[in-house]
Amino acid sequence: MKEFLNTIKTDYKVVNIEEEVSTRYEVTKILKKYDKEVVIFKNIKDSEMGIISGICNTREKIACSISSTVPEITSRIVEATENPTSIEKIENISKNFQTSTDPDLSKLPIPTYYQKDGGQYITAGVIIAKDPETGIRNASIHRMLVNGSDMLGVRIVPRNLYTYYKKVEKLEKPLDIAIAIGMHPATLLASCTSISITSDELEVANTFHNGELKLIKCDTVDLEVPDCEILLEGQILPHKRAPEGPFVDLTDTYDVIRQEPIIKLSKMHYKDNPLYHAIMPAGNEHKLLQGLPQEPRIYKAVQNTVPTVKNVVLTEGGCCWLHAAISIQKQTPGDGKNVIMAALAAHPSLKHCVIVDEDIDIFNSADIEYAIATRVKGDEDILIIPGARGSSLDPCATPDGTTTKVGVDATKLLDKKEKFERVSKTID
Repeated sequence: MKEFLNTIKTDYKVVNIEEEVSTRYEVTKILKKYDKEVVIFKNIKDSEMGIISGICNTREKIACSISSTVPEITSRIVEATENPTSIEKIENISKNFQTSTDPDLSKLPIPTYYQKDGGQYITAGVIIAKDPETGIRNASIHRMLVNGSDMLGVRIVPRNLYTYYKKVEKLEKPLDIAIAIGMHPATLLASCTSISITSDELEVANTFHNGELKLIKCDTVDLEVPDCEILLEGQILPHKRAPEGPFVDLTDTYDVIRQEPIIKLSKMHYKDNPLYHAIMPAGNEHKLLQGLPQEPRIYKAVQNTVPTVKNVVLTEGGCCWLHAAISIQKQTPGDGKNVIMAALAAHPSLKHCVIVDEDIDIFNSADIEYAIATRVKGDEDILIIPGARGSSLDPCATPDGTTTKVGVDATKLLDKKEKFERVSKTID
């Protein structure tokens, strides 16, 4: 991560906070002030470690981390997920970490972000685990609530890690895991991608790194992890649950308290002068890392319906989860509505979807609004779907999880394209 930080210092503002800061609410207050900058806290109360935040809080930084431009991010992710690269370089713990010790989470500057939070939350921790049957590795980011010096509560939804855990739980066994904190943004991004359970996110990361990604062999669990600032080793215990939450999620609203699995830590490693990566809940970094990796999935689904799709964005104003804008080269009158239906099916949490022509910049909210203002007739171009399964994060969703979805076809009429020509676009 520090190598990436050095490469972006000349192009992006890095805010260094020298005064003493408490992890209890004060970190949040400062991060809200610098919502698109990289922030480094150098003097954390009651901790010898620093905090870094914001390395992935703009699309420009994410694009830089994977050697692309902002409009190319989706295609770069598609390329990496379809062409994972096996990892050959594996090193030992002692070569990469200067301190190895019994776990003591009190040494880490883990923030409590908001007043109603369940407690201190690890928000940028990537959990590495292996399928107990196939040995296939998985890397995924999960929020983790501190429950003691060596205990964490972890929120797991029914995806790959959940599947692994349920397999070993049936055998009355724990699941070995490692938690990496403070990784290169490209590796962090890869851990958030949606790929098959038979694929390895770290091999996707290796493609981002042009085959140069190294892994580190853990001490107490049979796992290999990417280079990081802080590494925790341990197990998810079978049949053990504890209250987890409240936690502020993408929509800037509190998620509910649930009974979630417990992690028991066995070892802790960290580098000299480590920087603890803190992702502020509901901040830009949280939104982009959770939502942006879903854009390629929508893109590929839409491409199967309308091959001339140009790009997809889950907008920051829609929490990078509930709103999408999709640009297409329209060829037939029904293209816009077909794209709406394909997008809503591809990302079930999607609530509102706008389809625009290729002359609209989908990364510019004013341009999207322009398309809606000048190219939409409400009675013809708005598709309303009541009673559809939506996102659990949507405060408007009913108790059974359903909501009303809306698609807006903001594309030009093909037989009257000259009426919609944007004069400013024709000026050199």
